[in-house]
Amino acid sequence: MKDRATQRWNTYESFYIALGDYKVADIVVTHHAALRYKERVSSAVLQTDAIATFLWECLKQGRITKYYRNEEDVYLIDQDLVFVAEFTGLQGETDLLGQPLYKMILVTFLGRMSETMELRDLKTYYSWLRHSRRTTLLKNGRKRK
Repeated sequence: MKDRATQRWNTYESFYIALGDYKVADIVVTHHAALRYKERVSSAVLQTDAIATFLWECLKQGRITKYYRNEEDVYLIDQDLVFVAEFTGLQGETDLLGQPLYKMILVTFLGRMSETMELRDLKTYYSWLRHSRRTTLLKNGRKRK
């Protein structure tokens, strides 16, 4: 995502911000993430550009951290807002040292930890979800026989 203050885009290197091992140069907000943002974060109607700008500002200010040390998909904003992101390389974009730049694809917003207690330990929460779905499927399978 190029800063709006840049006047002549072709004469400068691509602007990026380091997030862990990735050098993020662009942010893409999926339709699903925009819907989840509206449902779980802010009920005000926001365009995907506004969400991407919000994330870009959070990246600039260093407010985004990993949820778990070893996991690279789940991130936190201000130690409260949980979101899932994937990274893909940008074709033909490198920094001055020749290292690749990445596009951050925002998959979904899970919500705020201050509002949803289950988000405090995602591994336990997801294992509970898998278990509850499995038992529901087993119960429904028994009813059909």
